[in-house]
Amino acid sequence: MSLDYALRCTEMLLAFALLQQSAEHLYVPGERRLFLPRTALSLLLLAGVAAPWVCLALLIHALFILQRFDGPYNGGSDRMGLLILSCLCMGHFMPSLRAREAAFGYLALQVLLSYFIAGWVKISNPEWRTGRASRDILLFSAYPASESLRAGAGWPRSVCAASWAVMLFELGLPVALVSSQALVIGLALAASFHFVNACLFGLNRFFWFWLAAYPSLLWLQQRLGAAL
Repeated sequence: MSLDYALRCTEMLLAFALLQQSAEHLYVPGERRLFLPRTALSLLLLAGVAAPWVCLALLIHALFILQRFDGPYNGGSDRMGLLILSCLCMGHFMPSLRAREAAFGYLALQVLLSYFIAGWVKISNPEWRTGRASRDILLFSAYPASESLRAGAGWPRSVCAASWAVMLFELGLPVALVSSQALVIGLALAASFHFVNACLFGLNRFFWFWLAAYPSLLWLQQRLGAAL
C-alpha cells in the first residue's frame, strides 16, 4: 500500500464519518449554517476534488466548531477526527516524503496508543479486573442501552469474562503489527468491538472515526515490513 493510496482511503472514510456527524445537525436551525459547509467539503473530499486543500479547509472549519461547542463536544471521536485531519494535512503539505510518512505514521501510533492506554487503565483498576466496572456501566450509565442489555448485569461471570476479553484485546492490538495477517484480524476485531458498542450503546461516531484511521495502520505495517 503506497502512502498516497493510504491517504486517499483515509480521506474517503473520514469524509463518510464527517457526513454522518454533520447530518445530525442539519435539522437544528441554529447549527445548520455551521454544518452545511462541512457537509459540502466532506462531499468534495469523498469525490477526491482538490483533496489537500479540502482537508485544510475542513481543519480550519473544525476550529469554528470547537469554538461553537467550547471544545470537542463529543469527546474522543471528535479528537480522533481532528487528529486524522491534522495528519492528512501534514501528509499532503510536508516538504519531503520522509516528513509526510512521519506525519501519517504518527496517526497510526496514536491509534495504537488509544487502544493500549485504554486497556492499561482498565487492567490497572481492580473494578475492571473483577467486572464491577462493566456491571456498573450496564446498570447506571446514561448510554441508551436497552433494558434487556442492562439485565445482563445479573450475570457476573459473563460480565467479568467480557471485561477481560476487552482488556486483553486492547493491550494486545499493538502486537498485531508483527504481520499483515495478524493486523487484519486485529483490526477486524477492533471494528467489531466498536460496531457492537454502536449498536448497544449508541456510540456510532467512534465506529466511523476509528475506522477512518485504520488505513494508517495497514500502511505502517507494510512500511515497517519493507524496512526490516
